Amino acid sequence: MGARRELTAAVVERYRSARRADKGRILDELCAVTGWHRKHAVRALASHVAISPEARRQRRPTYGAKIRDALVALWEASDRICGKRLKVMIPTLLPSLERHGRLKLDQADRALVLGVSAATIDRLLVESKIAAAGGKRRRVGFYSAIRREVPIRTFNDWHDPPPGFCEIDMVAHGGTSVAGSFIQTLTMVDVATGWTECMPLVTREGGLVVRAMERAQSLFPWLIRGADFDNDSAFMNDVVVPWCRAQKIEVTRSRAYKKNDQAFVEQKNGAVVRRLVGYGRFDGVETTRVFERLYAASRLHTNFFQPSFKLKDKRREGAKVIKRYHVPATPYERALAHPRLSKVVKRRLRELYRTLDPVALLAEMRDAQAELGDPGTGAAAACNGHSATSPVPPILRAMMQPRTGRQPVLHRSSESNILR
Repeated sequence: MGARRELTAAVVERYRSARRADKGRILDELCAVTGWHRKHAVRALASHVAISPEARRQRRPTYGAKIRDALVALWEASDRICGKRLKVMIPTLLPSLERHGRLKLDQADRALVLGVSAATIDRLLVESKIAAAGGKRRRVGFYSAIRREVPIRTFNDWHDPPPGFCEIDMVAHGGTSVAGSFIQTLTMVDVATGWTECMPLVTREGGLVVRAMERAQSLFPWLIRGADFDNDSAFMNDVVVPWCRAQKIEVTRSRAYKKNDQAFVEQKNGAVVRRLVGYGRFDGVETTRVFERLYAASRLHTNFFQPSFKLKDKRREGAKVIKRYHVPATPYERALAHPRLSKVVKRRLRELYRTLDPVALLAEMRDAQAELGDPGTGAAAACNGHSATSPVPPILRAMMQPRTGRQPVLHRSSESNILR
């Protein structure tokens, strides 16, 4: 409306001094720009009166500093509740403060305080709320601009993608406190096959995320084509997003506070990461190396020997949702059955599978879990189904007796050479 008023003020003098034909042309231009009806434009030009900024009426504020101070006192006495709740509480709270001499208002100011709206309360308390919070409110920064550039992908937007499109999430190993620096696990799950890679990070930082994804690319049997992150600033920054685009990796993100958009990786966070290391606090470079040894064995055991369910379809019948699942299969089996993977990749997977011993892998995992639970490492955790301090079960120890050493395939370096 302000732009139309300015446009009318710009042409009103020219319109009043113009001839009849020129007035028609001015009206045509004004109607085309503003979208007004021709008759409304005539009335606006005829009734327009130029008002100088000095002549404009200055409205006196209704609520002065005294009313604001009274509202601050009431807000503090109510334990800093919101404006809508404080509005309802003022008729009860104000007489109590006046009875005890904590607030003194004359009749006019008292009427203003009792009649103030909830929106006005919030507006008058803005500065007090910022000061109570310890400073100015956080402004939307550079990372928010990057986040807005990344398109959103929901759970229903996958549409059976080919292998290489991954959901990526971070699992924090901070125990009961998020203070300080502690180990994070970067979990990458292939949507098509369920292939899972876990990479430990010494701390939560964008550069380490890029290094972990580079290492994961060497461990995945196929190229990574897409990365679906959450809205964490460790992912939505000027390091990770540009790197993914430079590697021709399609970058998407989930909706904020909608964990179902990343259902594949969220399931693995619990079934793989938390089941292996629990919810304890872990930190330090030495502990990170133990994590690497644990994940080196668990990735082979999980991807080659642990079948999982995958949703086939679901339908709603009234209030009931009926889900059907595919036959449980390992990520290795799903990869071999997938029509969009090359014969070379499938051959390499079969060669690796023939070298693996599930008992040796499980024993390696139990050794690493026992080391993580050693008080000497400064870490303790409780795993679902197994304690991090529990030794290798007797039956596994008996099965391992004929073997004289660990297989070299457990180390990431030798295994990644096979998959390349």
